[in-house]
Amino acid sequence: MTHIMRDNVLIINERDNVAVALRDLAAGEKILCAGVEGLIAGEAIPASHKIALCDIAAGEEIIKYGETVGVSSRDIARGAWVHTHNLERDRWKK
Repeated sequence: MTHIMRDNVLIINERDNVAVALRDLAAGEKILCAGVEGLIAGEAIPASHKIALCDIAAGEEIIKYGETVGVSSRDIARGAWVHTHNLERDRWKK
């Protein structure tokens, strides 16, 4: 029997405020994942990159793996791509 994966993102930990794209996501694409309702990709999101599960205010922690992986450098809308252009981490600062 062949299993067809329907989810297009993965939420690693229940505390996470971001999910990981399992493949390239197109802008306007509906996000499919258990426990996620009405989420649409606000822009193209590359495979393995993060998508915001909720609005994240500037200065708020980005939670992945149930742990803080960075802090938002500006407001991030639900469904937006979360990457180095809108998050920062001490080790990346010069």
